[in-house]
Amino acid sequence: MFDKDVYIRRRRSLLEKMGETAAEGKRGIAVFVGNAEAPAQYRDNCYKWRQDSSWLYFWGLDEPLYGAVIDLDCGEETIFADDQDIDDIVWSGPLPSVRELASKAGVLKTAPYKGLDAVVAKALGQGRRVHFLPPSRYFNTMRFMDLTGWSREDVTAVAPGEGRHASRELVEAVVSLRLIKEECEIVEIDAAGAIGQEMHTVGRLSARPGVKEQEIVGKMEGVTLSKGWGVSFPTILTQHGETLHNHGHDGILEKGRLLVIDAGAESNSHYASDFTRTLPVGGKFSPKQREIYQIVCDANEKAFALTRPGIAYRDVHLAAARVILEGLAAAGLVRGSIDDMVAEGIAGMFMPHGLGHNIGLDVHDMEDLGENLVGYDPDQTRSPQLGLGNLRMARVLKPGHFISNEPGIYFIPALIGQWKSEGRDKGFVNFGKLAEYYDFGGIRLEDDVLVTEDGARRTGPSRLPIQPDDVEAAMQ
Repeated sequence: MFDKDVYIRRRRSLLEKMGETAAEGKRGIAVFVGNAEAPAQYRDNCYKWRQDSSWLYFWGLDEPLYGAVIDLDCGEETIFADDQDIDDIVWSGPLPSVRELASKAGVLKTAPYKGLDAVVAKALGQGRRVHFLPPSRYFNTMRFMDLTGWSREDVTAVAPGEGRHASRELVEAVVSLRLIKEECEIVEIDAAGAIGQEMHTVGRLSARPGVKEQEIVGKMEGVTLSKGWGVSFPTILTQHGETLHNHGHDGILEKGRLLVIDAGAESNSHYASDFTRTLPVGGKFSPKQREIYQIVCDANEKAFALTRPGIAYRDVHLAAARVILEGLAAAGLVRGSIDDMVAEGIAGMFMPHGLGHNIGLDVHDMEDLGENLVGYDPDQTRSPQLGLGNLRMARVLKPGHFISNEPGIYFIPALIGQWKSEGRDKGFVNFGKLAEYYDFGGIRLEDDVLVTEDGARRTGPSRLPIQPDDVEAAMQ
C-alpha cells in the first residue's frame, strides 16, 4: 500500500468530481465491492488471488471480501468486512482486524460485510442514487444483483442518470483520476518495467534453435514470480506472429524464423508493464526479414518522437500507419498515393490493431470500465476502419498518461484473402508480390511510454535492444 494520505486524497477528489454531477442532497452513495477468491476446481483450491484494480486505487486493501461506501452528500466513508474467526486463523494465520486495516487506508468507520446490504437497501428505499462501477468478475456481478435486486444486464450496463444500471458518472470520474498517474504510481510502473525488461532479456538469451517455446516462457515467467506478483497478462511467445494473441507454446524454435515475444510483469503493488520484441531465431535477420523489421522499427521511433502533451494519440497512430505504408510501398507491396492509402485505412490489413493502450494497475488500464469511456475524449468517435477502429487509446495526450507504443506488420493469409476477394484494398495492394510473404509471420515492437510535461520518456531502467543490428548483437 501507499501512505494512507494517498487514498484519502484520491477519495476526496472523487467526492469532489461526483459533486459536480448532481445537486447536494441528491448525489446518493458510491458503492465499491472488492474481489472474492474464485475456486478453480473446489472451494479451497482457488485461482491466484488478485484484487480489483479500482478497489486498490481508492482503498488499497489487498484482502478478499471487502466492500465500501462513500456517502456523496455528507462524505462519510465506511468499509465493510468481517474479522477472522478461528477457522481462518488455523488455515491462514492471524491478520490485523478490519478496523486496523481500514485505518491504513485512512478510514475510521467499519462494519460487518453483510452490513453493506442494509446500507444499499436503505438508499434505494429512500430513492437515493446508488452509484457503482460495472463489475467484471462474475462474483461481483452477482453481488450487485443481490444488493440491488436488478438483473445481470442491468448491473453490467453503463448509462448516465437515474436508472437500473452502473453509473456512467462514477465511471467518468474514476477514469479522469486514474488516467493521470501520480508520482508514486510512476515509480511502481517503472519498477514493473524493470522486471519486464529482465524477463525479456532472459527470453532473448534463451531463444536458440531447438529450444521449446514452453521452456523459454517458463524461464521468463519465473523472473516475474521471483521479482514481483507475476505476469501482467498471459505471455505471448510464438513463431506464428501473424496470430496476434497466440498463447500456445508447444513449438520448437527453428533457425531462420521470427519469434514474437509480447510479455509483461506485474509488480507486487499490482502495476503493470508490457513490452514486445521480435527476434530472429539463430541470431540473424534474413534480408527480407530485416526490410520489414526496419519499417516497424521506424514506425515505433516515429510514434515516440510525436508523443507529447497536446497531440491526439489517434494522430500518432495515423503517423505510424503512414510510415508503415511508405515502407511497404518501397518494398513493392502497396502502390499509389500514401495520403489516399492512409485515408482509406489500407494499413489495417497489415496492422489490424491500434497503436497502443493505457497502462497502470491493469495492463490494459481500466478497460473493464468501458473501452470508449477510457480511451476516447468526448468529442472523439471510433473509426469503422480495421486497425484505426481497434485503437484503444485515442485521447489528446496529457502529462501523466502512461501508454504503449506497439506498431506491427503482419501477413495474415486469411485476412489477405478476404481483402482480395472483396476488393477491400481498392487497388492499392500488390497481391502478386504479397504472395511471397504468406509464410513470413509477423513483427511487433512495443515500448511503454510516459507522457511528460515537455514530451515523453520510455519506462524502465534501460531500453530493450530494438534496432536490427543491436538485436543481432544482443543475441550472440
